[in-house]
Amino acid sequence: MNKKIKYTGEKIGKVEIVKDFLPKPEELAFKETNVEVTLNLSKSSVEYFKKIAKDHVSQYQKVIRELLDSYASHFSTKP
Repeated sequence: MNKKIKYTGEKIGKVEIVKDFLPKPEELAFKETNVEVTLNLSKSSVEYFKKIAKDHVSQYQKVIRELLDSYASHFSTKP
């Protein structure tokens, strides 16, 4: 980005003000309360989640939590 911007003083043209559509900061920081549980999983499952987490630069516990949250959300909305 070494190229300098050359301002010409030309008119901008018709300007349209748009309504703010970005979420509020508190909406971005929403975090559901977590409950600590003890859960026994198979070694192969844990190794799988660790690999997925490593591939996506994450933590395997978070991957498992996201999977369970998605599953619960999907099935809790069905009648």
